[in-house]
Amino acid sequence: MSRMFCFQCQEAAKNIGCTVRGVCGKTEDVSNLQDLLIFALKGLSVYALKAREAGVSAKEADRRVIEGLFATITNANFDRRYFIDAIRGAIAERESLKKALGGSMATLSDDERDAATWTFREEAQLDKKAADVGFLVERDEDIRSLKALILFGLKGMAAYTEHAEVLGFSDPKIHTFIQKALAATLSTRLSAEDLVALTLETGEYGVAAMSLLDRANTTTYGHPQITKVNIGVRKNPGILISGHDLKDLEELLEQTQGTGVDVYTHGEMLPAQYYPAFKKYDHFAGNYGSAWWKQDKEFESFNGPILMTTNCLVPPKDSYKDRVTVTGVVGFPGLKSIPAREPGKKKDFSALIAQAKTCKPPKEIETGEIVGGFAHETVFALADQVIAAIKEGHIKKFVVMAGCDGRMKSREYYTEFAEKLPKDTVILTAGCAKYRYNKLPLGTIGQIPRVLDAGQCNDSYSLALIALKLKEAFGFESINQLPIVYNIAWYEQKAVIVLLALLYLGVKNIHLGPTLPAFLSPGVTNVLVEKFGISGITDADADLKAFL
Repeated sequence: MSRMFCFQCQEAAKNIGCTVRGVCGKTEDVSNLQDLLIFALKGLSVYALKAREAGVSAKEADRRVIEGLFATITNANFDRRYFIDAIRGAIAERESLKKALGGSMATLSDDERDAATWTFREEAQLDKKAADVGFLVERDEDIRSLKALILFGLKGMAAYTEHAEVLGFSDPKIHTFIQKALAATLSTRLSAEDLVALTLETGEYGVAAMSLLDRANTTTYGHPQITKVNIGVRKNPGILISGHDLKDLEELLEQTQGTGVDVYTHGEMLPAQYYPAFKKYDHFAGNYGSAWWKQDKEFESFNGPILMTTNCLVPPKDSYKDRVTVTGVVGFPGLKSIPAREPGKKKDFSALIAQAKTCKPPKEIETGEIVGGFAHETVFALADQVIAAIKEGHIKKFVVMAGCDGRMKSREYYTEFAEKLPKDTVILTAGCAKYRYNKLPLGTIGQIPRVLDAGQCNDSYSLALIALKLKEAFGFESINQLPIVYNIAWYEQKAVIVLLALLYLGVKNIHLGPTLPAFLSPGVTNVLVEKFGISGITDADADLKAFL
């Protein structure tokens, strides 16, 4: 058994798993520590659940579980020290809850005991223990596959829950479920059928988490509006903000106001341009560049400081490493870091602003505008136009092309697919997959753009609400009767929870690419095919013929 085995993202080596070094850049020791942190969080979850039953507060455990899961998402944190400290923290909080419950271990099951009691003194013990808790310990490949599907869904759910909680929105039921599911993956007695049921329940709570985040974002910043976003540059020095965290952006905009420093979005921060609360900032200059995987070129040419707020960090090149600052769960050895905000206070971005003033303005890499802001309330307002266009035959199909982008050449498929779509089709998108086609001149159908961008990956929830609204408007019994096909790209674990949420909502016949997940065993794949009609992609021409 390899000392490292990671198969959580779409770029898993040979579509099997990374065993020497992650394609993402994750090292063997960090991969092992991430596995060990998950193991520690499972043990913490066992006692957090017991605390809840006994009426003992588990808020600190809730925070540690959410942040720990989020930090292990692909391209979030590459820092060995972060994970060692997180493991220590999880164990310390587990012991604190144990003490509050009287210190008894009598109610632990045999499956729970190791995770709920394991500790360490020397860091040298960590690598040895990691070999005992990784995925390959489970020999039944279907059970391993289902547990992986659940865990990776929980990672995505944790990310969305954390974003909502930063804005003051929380749901104790989501925390309880995440801990219940984590603890359940310790069991050696659950059958494949039990785990399939838990997988669908994970999708149910994924919907709840995305709904919570949607409410948090729109209550705080207003409902997204149709917006033309500048993709050129100005003459002022700038700060580039990437990731997903809107609270970090808000505080950065407040602190840069009147300083002569502009703020640009990158990657999954583009949809922040659509929120009305940010439109008052005249130094909110536009969007720079495209998807996460082009950072090595786009961060280089930006010239100014870059703030990474969440996952999607590519290991930085030395040529611009001194301009990258991380915050939240993001980590990389040698990068500057802004600590978490203290209660009642804001993060301090003064060092970034001072650095920006010493830098040249961004180098222009493109010009023009892109249009977005088609979240559920915006599309609901256009419902009469959309329904009329469908009834009159101007719109024949909607194609959901949400999800993630990635660096593999095979992802050129999505650009070709979008270009070859008939002119009576409309693309519904969310997530960074849109960068494969959101700058193409695809035109409009009447006043309706042929690419409707709902926002970030979590805003795939908007696409589900839009579909449900159309189902209601046409009086259909099933969402699958709509003229909608699903051709979704995936990369990391937030896409996994979006997929599980769609399955829970009853969406069938989803096409997933550019490859099916490496963590799906043949047996589990067969279940997804037979029960939900999940399938992969082939080539653009063949798929267009099949879909349309």
